[in-house]
Amino acid sequence: MESPGEAEISLSSTKLQALREALECVLFGQETLIENVLTGLVAGGHLLLEGLPGLGKTELVKGLARAIGLESRRIQFTPDLLPGDITGSPILQENGGRREFVFTPGPLFANLVLADEINRASPKTQSALLEAMQERRVTVMGESHPLPTPFFVIATQNPIELEGTYPLPEAQVDRFLFKLDVPQTGAAVLEKIVLGREMGVEPTVQTVMSREELAALITLSRRLYLPPGVANYIARLVEAPHPGQPGAEGVKFGASPRAALGLAAASRARALLHGRPNASFEDVRAVAPAVLGHRVILDYSAKLAGETSAAVVARLLERVPAQDFTPPAPLAHA
Repeated sequence: MESPGEAEISLSSTKLQALREALECVLFGQETLIENVLTGLVAGGHLLLEGLPGLGKTELVKGLARAIGLESRRIQFTPDLLPGDITGSPILQENGGRREFVFTPGPLFANLVLADEINRASPKTQSALLEAMQERRVTVMGESHPLPTPFFVIATQNPIELEGTYPLPEAQVDRFLFKLDVPQTGAAVLEKIVLGREMGVEPTVQTVMSREELAALITLSRRLYLPPGVANYIARLVEAPHPGQPGAEGVKFGASPRAALGLAAASRARALLHGRPNASFEDVRAVAPAVLGHRVILDYSAKLAGETSAAVVARLLERVPAQDFTPPAPLAHA
């Protein structure tokens, strides 16, 4: 695959900067979060946002849909939500004197799906997202229905409520390219929000990009060059947090090969966002916490001791060198 030229990269980076500025008018003081969301979007992955209520997770997704001109749907997950409520279901209709089942698409059939409070739904409903997120299609009564292109799921969950919630199983969490924490903002940002926003009034967002332009950016990011040294660094980072590896004490399960592919895609996407023709060690280090943090599963004793997956990944980033300095084998004595 031919690498993109300098002019093509510069034009794409300009478009992404315009999209970044549009989102910064929606969510104040969250520049790092916005960059990570855009990186995940250009990488073609699904995102899981975790944060306290009222921090603007839903507004960010709605603003993103308006800024790109995507068809978006919002699904409020509740314990009584059924799989057919999100995928769609067949309805018996009269057709030419015959009765037949006709599939009626559910809210998953959109370019951008906001799965709000995904951990409130039952495991059966959560699992209905698995095929849609991985295969970009849903199967009902043995018949497959393709989802629109592009297709993204941005899910949110509240970390402070435990009653009435169902933690996502590891197989489903692994489908998300990024898990991003939405932090609190400082007093200066809160003052800006109070002066510039009104309760119940959505901010105005200009459309700065079309759906076709976004699809072209996703394709372009996959053409960026990934140097062999950077690929080697990705492989060593994904291998490091496995049981038995140095520095991986307390880890029950490490990251899968899907994490390595995700790291490569996200590194390319971040390079495009910054107008560079190839992924670098810096890109890998920047996206590694969001890619690996939710894929490193700790054992019970580590959790009891207060250890976190984020802390394990942070230590690995400090310990694993960017360059693989494997010493040569000693020469045998004659």
